[in-house]
Parts: sequence; structure tokens; C-alpha cells
Amino acid sequence: MGSTRYDMDARFDRARRAGYGSKSASEIFTQNAKRMAHESMNPKGVLFRESRDSEVHPNTVPIILGLDVTGSMGHIPHDLIKEGLPKLMGGIIQGGVPDPALLFLGIGDHECDSYPLQVGQFESGDEELDMWLTRTYIESGGGGNAGESYLLAWYFAAFHTRTDAFEKRNQKGLLFTVGDEPCLKTLPASSIREIMGTGQQTFTHRELLEEAKKRYEVFHINVLHSGQAMNADQGWKDLLRQNCLSITDYRDVPYVIKDVVCNRFKDDTSRSIDFRGFDNIQRF
Repeated sequence: MGSTRYDMDARFDRARRAGYGSKSASEIFTQNAKRMAHESMNPKGVLFRESRDSEVHPNTVPIILGLDVTGSMGHIPHDLIKEGLPKLMGGIIQGGVPDPALLFLGIGDHECDSYPLQVGQFESGDEELDMWLTRTYIESGGGGNAGESYLLAWYFAAFHTRTDAFEKRNQKGLLFTVGDEPCLKTLPASSIREIMGTGQQTFTHRELLEEAKKRYEVFHINVLHSGQAMNADQGWKDLLRQNCLSITDYRDVPYVIKDVVCNRFKDDTSRSIDFRGFDNIQRF
């Protein structure tokens, strides 16, 4: 995985042909009609997702993006496939980080949902990233249990990913979750077994956060579009301090991630990459 480049011209052309700018979420995210996760994103039995260096990408920067796909947040994947993902990847590369490897996770509620965790692969190419994003099932679930399972992203990152960045260069990756609710406080061993196929230990959210922080810098983007999100904000700030990134407009998600990545990994000696301007994204 991650042996192809992000080609903005090819992405614009393919997105136009696919009709990303005009189609509804149900037309693009075809798993929604099937009401089930794509088999390739089922985490049960997955040992590791790997971000490895290649001739094309010799200094990979692993980035995990855990998207809340419950009812109040399901519009964000739709925005990403329409225009946000090219802004994110193009902005990172133009910003001086030529080798990003992005892994999508779909995050739900392990207490209520049928598919609380979906996992893609680390990818760098435009076609592959679009494929994993559009395979995501927007379950639109969640429940009235005062939280979502953002801690599943921490669990998966800590125990089921391997990266050359860390193993070769002792360089942490970046892990972002995006949502509008608090994090559920406990991940029981029984839930881990149901989701992953194995699991003998119950974890608290703080324990999983500390495990994930061994190999990743962990951020949460709290989208302040509701009272529940505003009520959750202080809890996220207490948990992550400056790594809680609060925004009022969900369309800012790509820019927030791009800024964090570039501020940490920018290579001032990297060559300039000639991409068309982001204004063209509107032409799908």
C-alpha cells in the first residue's frame, strides 16, 4: 500500500466522471443501501495495517483519520469525497510533506451500532483513497449513551498498525478523530472480541489514549455544530489539552489536518509540486 502518488489532475477528471459533485451520499456510498460494512473494511481478524516506505515514498508520514459516521456526522465523508480530500492531500503535499500515507477509519458506537469500527489501508494515491472512503458505510447510528467510540481509533492504532516512520526513524504518526460527542469511557474485552475477533482485556479510554500516544500524536477535531458538541468540548480539552481542535464549520476539517501535518513534518528542501489550484475542485 502507499506506492502510488496523489495526482490532482487525474483526481479532478475521475471525480467529474463519477459525478461526486452532484450525486447524493446514498449514490456515492453504496454500502448504505446494503446496510452493512464492506467486507474489506471489516476489522475482524485484521492483524495489522502497515505504512511502509517505498521508492515512490521513501519517507512516509502515517496519518490516521477516524471519521464519526453516526447520524449527526455522516455528512462529513460526503463533503470529503466531493472536495475535502483533494484539499487535504493536495494541501499537505504542496505544504512540503511529499509522502503522506492516509488511513481511513469509520467510527460508530460499540454499545449500539452493528459496525462500530471500519478500517481501510494506508494509501497515498488519489484513486486508492477515494476507493476506501467511498467503501465506508455511513451507518448513521449512535445512541443516547452520551458518547461515541473514538477510543476504537486509539485501540486500533496502538495494537493493529505498523509504520516504517516509527520503526525506522522513531517518528510518530498523526491520529485524528473527528466528531461531535464525548468519548465513551470503557472498551470491554467482550466488545473487542466481537469487533476484532480476539481480545482478553478491558480498557479505559485514558489507557487506550496512552497506548496510542506511544506511536502517534493524537488529536480530536470537535465540530461545534450542536449543543451536545459544545457541552463535550471541555471534556476533550481536559483529555487532550491543545490537541483538542475545536471548529465551528465542518468544511474546515481538511485545512486543520493539513496545518497540523505540515507544521510537524514540512521539509523545506522538498521540491515544489505543480498542482492546479483548489478552486478547480468546484468544477466536478
